[in-house]
Amino acid sequence: MVAENLHEVKEKIQKRCIEVSRDLSEIKLIAVSKNFGVEEIEQAYNEGIRDFGENRAQELDIKYSRLGDKIIWHFIGSLQRNKVRFVVNSAEYIHSVDSLLIATEINKRAGSINKVQKVLLQIKTSDEETKSGLTDYNEIRDLANYCIDFPNLDLVGLMTIGPLTDDKNLIRKSFSHLRKLRNRLNSDNINIKELSMGMTSDFEIAIEEGSTMLRIGSAIFGQRDYSTSWKEKL
Repeated sequence: MVAENLHEVKEKIQKRCIEVSRDLSEIKLIAVSKNFGVEEIEQAYNEGIRDFGENRAQELDIKYSRLGDKIIWHFIGSLQRNKVRFVVNSAEYIHSVDSLLIATEINKRAGSINKVQKVLLQIKTSDEETKSGLTDYNEIRDLANYCIDFPNLDLVGLMTIGPLTDDKNLIRKSFSHLRKLRNRLNSDNINIKELSMGMTSDFEIAIEEGSTMLRIGSAIFGQRDYSTSWKEKL
């Protein structure tokens, strides 16, 4: 099932890239494997996927211990200060930096293992109360500059989660906002490239609006079964 799903997802990505004159090589497909086991991850790996996303620090830590460095791990969930050490040890990218406190802790932990941690700032681009992230431009710019100054952080981009709606105009507005924000930051001499936006339900719109990192889970692995713990599936 994973192989068939991946083939379909890749075809859709390629088709949309052609339609909007995007270079397919500019886009990284991240398979969001949260709540799925090692078996499913290995199936996707055997189909050529190297980037996988997790949103729980403990789950990432355990999967990293079993699968190791052959996989490029992306941490995409909310990050608590006391979990930073697990994530820095495992993840090449952390997509959810939303405060100076977290950035400082990541820099500290990365420094302790002689690592330069790739990070993205999480931006709130919709009015949904359930979404989190930075909104004020001055705060975003200041945090970006702090990240640039930290010796063990590499600020590579911005991340957002599109609104949960069938209104494509609202989704497009959210993704367009992130792209324009990156361009504005770059005009302020903050040189970042990556836009992490687009999931199973909206990745085609995200491609149109300039996404460079797609975080796709259920379209690859199927619907998640939350009736059992992820620990039981490892």
